[in-house]
Amino acid sequence: MELIISLISGAVGGNVAGGLMKNLNLGTLGNSIAGIVGGGIGGQLLGMLGAGGVAAGDAASGGMDIGSIIGQIASGGVGGGVLMAVIGMIKGAMNK
Repeated sequence: MELIISLISGAVGGNVAGGLMKNLNLGTLGNSIAGIVGGGIGGQLLGMLGAGGVAAGDAASGGMDIGSIIGQIASGGVGGGVLMAVIGMIKGAMNK
């Protein structure tokens, strides 16, 4: 469940970042794809670090608290926005 939350928030984060940084914008589809990948990576990295992930005992019982959901949304959104910006910078550098 938390992976789905990270992927969706990553897509949103990629599109928000693309809207804010017009010079790095990849278009709606490009922003969404980069955001989904970045959101998945960001959510997994934060989960491995112990921040924003569901504890093993909570996952076994099927419970997710509001803190872990907010952590997944934040990490997915930030990861999606960062990866979209990095890809936008690489694309801009290759066009020069």
